[in-house]
Amino acid sequence: MRLISICPSNTELVAYLGLTDQLVGVDDFSDWPSTVKDLPQLGPDLSIHMDALEALAPDLVLASLSVPGMEKNIEELQKRNIPHIVFNANSLEEIAQDLLTLGRACDVEKRAKVIMDEYLQSIKEMRSIAQTIAKKPSVYWEWWPNPIFTPGKINWLTEISAIAGGVNLFQDVELASVQTNWADIIKRNPDYIMMAWVGVAFERIQPAILLKRPHAQELHAIQMERLHVMEEWLYCRPSPRLIEGAIKLAKMLHPQEYEHIEHPSFL
Repeated sequence: MRLISICPSNTELVAYLGLTDQLVGVDDFSDWPSTVKDLPQLGPDLSIHMDALEALAPDLVLASLSVPGMEKNIEELQKRNIPHIVFNANSLEEIAQDLLTLGRACDVEKRAKVIMDEYLQSIKEMRSIAQTIAKKPSVYWEWWPNPIFTPGKINWLTEISAIAGGVNLFQDVELASVQTNWADIIKRNPDYIMMAWVGVAFERIQPAILLKRPHAQELHAIQMERLHVMEEWLYCRPSPRLIEGAIKLAKMLHPQEYEHIEHPSFL
């Protein structure tokens, strides 16, 4: 098949299924595995160049609703009658189902089931460890600095926090993505702060911006030196790669309890 992925998380799903050689084009932000950077790049995921995409004559386009604004890509695919699948996972279970859906569409369902089972087993193993931890620190995830966005309850990072032995600071808000303000974060006073700005290169995330906000130095996380810049690609993309991020977080929060946890073989 001639596949096109217009979202980094979809490109990762393709890679886990061993189908990278069937990709004929990707969005500008797809960067894993590194070989996809050699493919035709069709623009940023919010502004795909549809004429260029159509010219590549895809058998299937892998679209997404993982970021607000991607709807227009799907509308254009529908308008042009280009075959496509739309993924919109907000939970770890939904990511597993996306993997299986893609496997079926590309006739590699058996491989998809093997990876899905191992992925779900890793989650189960981490969750069982988390259940033995009595004191779970609160974790504030900063997805965007201005205005401030953070994941809410209906989001994989609430689950990632939980299986790593922590608690998402905004798990009480029944949304996937929450627009909040700094005063609310000061009030909630997190134990850890994790900065992972969506679509921003790791080296360009600036803790100094957060540290200059009013009363930042009074936060428990800052006083305990628990402000961390985290890899966007391990925490902000709905693909099985999130397990790598979960393990890293777990070993940071509870190094002894998760000392022997191993990466699944598909990573």
